[in-house]
Amino acid sequence: MNVRRLIPSTAVAGAVVLGLTALSACSTSDAADGGNGDKLKVTASFYPMQFLAEKIGGEHVAVTSLTKPGVEPHDLELTPRQIGSISESDYVLYLKGIQPAVDDAIKQSGVKNTVDAATLTTLENHGSEVSGHDHGEEGDEHGHEGEEAHEEHSEGDGHNHGEEGGADPHIWLDPVKYAEVAKGVGTSLEKADPDHAADYKKNTDALVAELGELNTAYETGLKNTATKTFITTHSAFGYLAERYGLTQQGIAGIDPEAEPSPARIQEIHTIAEKQKATTVFFETLASDKTATTLAKDTGLRTGVLDPLEGITDKSRGADYIEVMESNLAALQKALGAK
Repeated sequence: MNVRRLIPSTAVAGAVVLGLTALSACSTSDAADGGNGDKLKVTASFYPMQFLAEKIGGEHVAVTSLTKPGVEPHDLELTPRQIGSISESDYVLYLKGIQPAVDDAIKQSGVKNTVDAATLTTLENHGSEVSGHDHGEEGDEHGHEGEEAHEEHSEGDGHNHGEEGGADPHIWLDPVKYAEVAKGVGTSLEKADPDHAADYKKNTDALVAELGELNTAYETGLKNTATKTFITTHSAFGYLAERYGLTQQGIAGIDPEAEPSPARIQEIHTIAEKQKATTVFFETLASDKTATTLAKDTGLRTGVLDPLEGITDKSRGADYIEVMESNLAALQKALGAK
């Protein structure tokens, strides 16, 4: 997956280092100074971080998300008021590399309890068009196609951030990796607010169990399918594809609204025929124009696969778990699950 548009090399350098950022104890009395009574004032960068903070923090936290519903998080620009609110937080949870404006503001904020979710699991590099290429002969064949496509898009995408630009930040779309992050967030909240450590641990355990059930549902639901290949306008599903032995074919790199080249359209058409792909997926926060055009040109269906960067009234579910279940149903239909 090509994420060079999102992640400057300077951001990636720190994003793959494992371990929590420095945390210092913040008692409930400290939180009270933030104007939220005895609740810990938490700032989350965008929805996947907000969901973790709310589920694990429970009644002991007051969570504010910097990215409002319906806003494409990659393009977020912060207001002076939002930048000020970060500095007033007791605890900040973000994912470095997704939102450069947020990364910069957090760096300047001086908040001691700052957690980068990318440090709580292992980030990986995914090919521009392909994931899951470790799965036998079929995967090797896909991997070869992906390398060719990657070379094609690398030459002309205009986003040259050097060799470090390949780290994929979309860790929340893999329930296993998201559970790893959840455990780290739980531990950090226990340290930040030790008075409620027992509740944070209980909530973390409950969420990790829920994510475990989601992972099992994906494993079972995608085990036997007519094809392993899916096509998407937003190459956000590299970790998900790798986890469940699938192959992601992105239309035009990371930009969900980018126009594919005629050569890429023909390439997708060939791949779709060869791998029996049926569906071009688009997302809820971006135009379906590219997907519709490609589907028309290739005779494929269109469908929604939500990268879960935000929840709106158009989302197929009220929260992370529900939307991921909708994604599973969409993949099962597109891949011909048996």
